Amino acid sequence: MTDSAKPTLLVVDGHSLAYRAFFALPVENFSTKDGQHTNGIYGFLSMFVNLLKAEKPTHVAVAFDTSRESFRTREYAEYKATRSETPAEFKGQIPLLQECLDAMGVTVLTKPDYEADDILATLATRGENEGWNVLVCSGDRDTIQLVTDGVTLLYPSVQGVSQLKRYDPQTVRERYGVEPAMYPDIAALVGETSDNLPGVPKVGEKTAVKWLTQFGSLDAVLEGADTIKGVVGGNLREHLDDVRRNRRLNRLLRDVELPVGLDDLKIKPLDGQAVRDIFARLEFRALLPRVFEAAGAPAEEEPAAPIAQAPAPVQLDAEALAAWVANAQGEVGVTVTLLGGQPDRLGLATADEVVEAAWGDDVATALGPWFASDAPKVMSDAKPQIKALARGGVSLAGLAFDALLAGWLLRPSFPDKTLGHLVERLLGEKLPEADPSQLVPETEGATPGQLSWFTLRVTEALREEMPESVARVLTDIELPTVATLAAMELAGVAVSHAKLSEFSGELGARAETIAQEAYAAIGREVNLGSPKQLQEVLFEELQLPKTRKTKTGYTTDAASLADLQEKAHHPFLDLLLRHREATKLKQIIDGLDAAIDSTGRVHTTYVQTGSQTGRLSSTDPNLQNIPVRTEESKRIRAAFEVGAGYETLLTADYSQIEMRIMAHLSGDPGLVEAFNSGEDLHRFVGSRVFGVDPADVTPEMRTKVKAMSYGLVYGLSAFGLAKQLRIDQTEAKKLMLDYFARFGAVRDYLRASVEAAREVGYTETIFGRRRPFPDLKSPNRQLRENAERAALNAPIQGSAADIMKIALFRIHEDLRAHESRVLLQIHDELVIEVAPGEWDVVEAIVRDRMGSAAELSVPLDVQVGRGADWNEAAH
Repeated sequence: MTDSAKPTLLVVDGHSLAYRAFFALPVENFSTKDGQHTNGIYGFLSMFVNLLKAEKPTHVAVAFDTSRESFRTREYAEYKATRSETPAEFKGQIPLLQECLDAMGVTVLTKPDYEADDILATLATRGENEGWNVLVCSGDRDTIQLVTDGVTLLYPSVQGVSQLKRYDPQTVRERYGVEPAMYPDIAALVGETSDNLPGVPKVGEKTAVKWLTQFGSLDAVLEGADTIKGVVGGNLREHLDDVRRNRRLNRLLRDVELPVGLDDLKIKPLDGQAVRDIFARLEFRALLPRVFEAAGAPAEEEPAAPIAQAPAPVQLDAEALAAWVANAQGEVGVTVTLLGGQPDRLGLATADEVVEAAWGDDVATALGPWFASDAPKVMSDAKPQIKALARGGVSLAGLAFDALLAGWLLRPSFPDKTLGHLVERLLGEKLPEADPSQLVPETEGATPGQLSWFTLRVTEALREEMPESVARVLTDIELPTVATLAAMELAGVAVSHAKLSEFSGELGARAETIAQEAYAAIGREVNLGSPKQLQEVLFEELQLPKTRKTKTGYTTDAASLADLQEKAHHPFLDLLLRHREATKLKQIIDGLDAAIDSTGRVHTTYVQTGSQTGRLSSTDPNLQNIPVRTEESKRIRAAFEVGAGYETLLTADYSQIEMRIMAHLSGDPGLVEAFNSGEDLHRFVGSRVFGVDPADVTPEMRTKVKAMSYGLVYGLSAFGLAKQLRIDQTEAKKLMLDYFARFGAVRDYLRASVEAAREVGYTETIFGRRRPFPDLKSPNRQLRENAERAALNAPIQGSAADIMKIALFRIHEDLRAHESRVLLQIHDELVIEVAPGEWDVVEAIVRDRMGSAAELSVPLDVQVGRGADWNEAAH
């Protein structure tokens, strides 16, 4: 039989390649509207259909592990024990991937107590014995042992699963210097870090190959161990049992009993409807035709969303526009296109009319009163448009709806990024868009007036979906916040270039000094910013314990190195962490410095839809990443100064707002009493937990109950508390038990809130903001527990965000009658620029508005500070 006439068997390690795909594709870019992560599935299927097209196999099987437990772990409990916990976002993807393969007519195989590689080895051996062409696709190096003249290994490159390297016997010999069947002998001597199989100390690949070549086999090497001289010979003799165990464990089984024969692996016709159904659930539109093409089947794809026909826009002059808005009934859709931050064109729409005009002074004058009136206006992504109008001399009032904000409130985990996304998801239509790659576009994009028309239609669809409580959050909290944030961004904050430049220079010098000390610690210079060079120094040269493995080696991220420093202190590691801290601070400072405009002010952009809980974030520059409560943070904050024409800065924040909300929601008598008595919360709680008078609560006791109180809000476990406080886990568990014995209503509330969320599918803040948690009912334990922890905190953190926003826009409104203005909202803190002579009235407004932002069973305590700069104004 000629090679072309032989059947071709393709066997694939599903877990190995899906896991690689998971890390190759950003998880945040691949998720469904319901919150299901899909990057591992998408990456695997993309690779798989390419394989089918390129190799044209006649028979296919994909094998998966069932768990980490197998006959290997029974022999050696530490087998693969150092592998980090599988990311929760990945675990839920395997059943869905298997469902996809089943719909595609591909056989999926698992075998309890065995690994996927054993299934691959069994099938590859059977196929070779039948004289078939066999392809093994796996990211596990143990499968190199399967390579023969009839079996080829397809192994992923460092770029991920998109590129596969072919290993035949000659390729293996060139790469490793031995026959494929002897690769496990090398691994037995050197060890396999990924499998937690320790090798012979100081024996690397070259030494192992030299011994195997010299002696002819691993058994011969072990029998002749006494003849091998030097330190490595002594090490070998001390670790003979380890080598034998490694070889037993890395030998793949070729006779696993399977429920199928080779003939059963013939590719079956795909189930077109089943493929369409599962791909629709996973939102894999682009991948669908590729799967049908690889299977040689017509896609029968559902027609693409139609491009909606909006009314043709009517071009009006300023006078006609003013007459048009005066006669418009109900809500008017508004779109202002921008050019260099200034208004460029204006588009207005009702349900059946679209009008437009180029922006100019005449339009600003004619429509200024209408924009400033309470006439209801509907927009999408209103804030940048409000800022542009303000620059054009026009203020906007009467904002009745913002489509992007509403979409985010309904789906905070996966908000729509553009109006086009909303149109496609809610209306099933395609927003007309010009092709940027065409000099003369075949399709004209939607005009400003047509965008307003689409905004009105999307608004109607969103209102139909929106529960009453969420609608109130939009109307009563988010929309008033839009105008406030726009004003804050326009105002900016005065920042001293001189102070930042001086500190940046100091940090640069500090980083260079630390770098020289680090070089001295290892005797040579390396690039301290290069993960590859750091991996060589830390894990090869210094032989420090390995961190979590990634596709490019062992991670050198900050969290992993901090953990490593606790386990294996080394001077170089300490210097590396200090160098990173100095360079990171310098980057923050240089970013701030570069953002100072010609007037000496920095204008950050607040992201209203950037969190799932409702908290604000900032960007360009990011003011949330300035360190808190360190000497360095004080230096940075000191550069934020009162601007010319103003007298001082006022800072204000809530004291222990999340714990106050916890007291209110739980109704715990002890916590309520603590806040209403005015005592120090953590001293009060400490006296109850430890059974001592408040005056006898030591700083150590206070630290423990503080960590406990805040940790509970975030679902902290006894293990997490022990790690945070550096105490024994038994002591941490007792601390939690003692805490709940005194504050049982807190425990009851936390449990009840999660169960309530599990029942209805979402959590809710005091004001009605919802956060969906579909994973609370997930069969995947890891996903479910992650959701439970997040659900504990969502009502509390979300309520805190709501309270701060309410206080913020009310203060802003009150200050419109004065010269003073709000500049910043960072974390739970406000920064206000106070005009001369207005301190008393501004302080009174701030204390009143922040203190009355919510009616709780405990008071909202507000702390106020004053100073010429942000640091001096700290309280």
